[in-house]
Amino acid sequence: MNLYRRYLITLALIWMGCSILFCFAYMLVLAPQKRSKARLEKQLAEKKQMYETVREASQEQARVRLAEQIERLQNELSDFTADLEDSANLIFDISQFASGRKVDSFSVRSKDGSSGSPMPNCKCISENRLDVSFGAADFNQFATFLNALERHQPIIFVDKFKIIRSTQDKSGHQVNMELAVFVRKQQLGSG
Repeated sequence: MNLYRRYLITLALIWMGCSILFCFAYMLVLAPQKRSKARLEKQLAEKKQMYETVREASQEQARVRLAEQIERLQNELSDFTADLEDSANLIFDISQFASGRKVDSFSVRSKDGSSGSPMPNCKCISENRLDVSFGAADFNQFATFLNALERHQPIIFVDKFKIIRSTQDKSGHQVNMELAVFVRKQQLGSG
């Protein structure tokens, strides 16, 4: 009986040692290969997707569809951005809105300079900021001016505004606004 017990203990120790050795072998050899295989399968799927995209793009119908999509997106972009040459006319346009709405003591000036400030992660678009101040007789006059700005093409974004209430009944309330306009940068090699 004693011999049988020693045999079982020896067999159990050998199995435990082998299982620990197999676990280490798995962690050192097979697990990294499994991760590498998963990464390679992901890369293969991405390359297959790129291949299918290129194959579709090489077909005439796909090229026509992509050209139409590019044209549509460029038209949408022109709704939101001004050309660099047209950005100088924005101050004049805003002044025309103000004179049409008969606001008092109107002033507009560029906040960051004429070239615009760069935007993070944007290579083709910069941002022009304008400070506008004027006197409005009432809220309706301010609202009509604001409505005219919002309907402008390209879109003028009203970033901030502040209305300072007049201390005298007949004089207008002072309005200060900060406007933002997106401007397309001139592309090198275009035109």
